[in-house]
Amino acid sequence: MSILTHGLDRPFAPERPARISEARKAQLKRIALQGLALLSMGSVLTALIALRTAIYVWHMHG
Repeated sequence: MSILTHGLDRPFAPERPARISEARKAQLKRIALQGLALLSMGSVLTALIALRTAIYVWHMHG
């Protein structure tokens, strides 16, 4: 039997498990939002440090 025609009646991917529950979906969403908030706070802190450093260097050379 040809490789091109063998098994075309079967699905390409195996059967997927049941969908995740709404409670699990809500928990994952909370975790994702907390992670995003943490990254945002980190980037704000980095920007403040960079601004303070720039002001310090500007005053030092001024």
